[in-house]
Amino acid sequence: MVVIGIDPGLANTGWGVIETRGSLMRARAYGCIHTEADVALNLRLGTICAQLSEVIGRYRPESVAIEDIYFGQNTRSAILTAQARGAALVACAQCGVDVGSYTPMQIKQAVVGTGAADKRQVTYMVRSVLELDHDPKPDHCADALAAAVCHANLSRTFAASAAVDGEAARTLVAARAGAVASTEHDRGRMGQAPLAAASQTRKASI
Repeated sequence: MVVIGIDPGLANTGWGVIETRGSLMRARAYGCIHTEADVALNLRLGTICAQLSEVIGRYRPESVAIEDIYFGQNTRSAILTAQARGAALVACAQCGVDVGSYTPMQIKQAVVGTGAADKRQVTYMVRSVLELDHDPKPDHCADALAAAVCHANLSRTFAASAAVDGEAARTLVAARAGAVASTEHDRGRMGQAPLAAASQTRKASI
């Protein structure tokens, strides 16, 4: 499975591509889309959308994982990040790819094991999980790869859970079918007993 992670930002939007085979995960590519502050907003958003569309078209992922907006930052920064995130979502929609959205805390929890992890810890775990020989730079790339790892981990967990639930359901259905068959068999035997008794009575009267 190929997953692309996106860390949205107006000045810098990080992206990272990972490929999974079972529990094994490896990075295929990553990068950062940079836009200049002196460029018109609509053009900056257009650049983000166009370049992400190119990345998605090149690597053809089964799904995209994108980080939610952290509203603890100042309002203006949050609005600009939200606009960049919107441009990224448009790119995903145009390419017809499924999108998973995760909060920063969910990503940290899935990758590091604690939602309170700092950037250094996230980068270290991304490098370790993907077996990279270097730290992904800039940090936006590491965050994007972390989002992809988060999505891959949770997808595998949900798939395993669904398989277990499906097997449990099949077992329950089989058990109920067996119980019904047993009940019908017992009813059949109970119905045959009076018939046998009546036959014996008729023979005696003859």
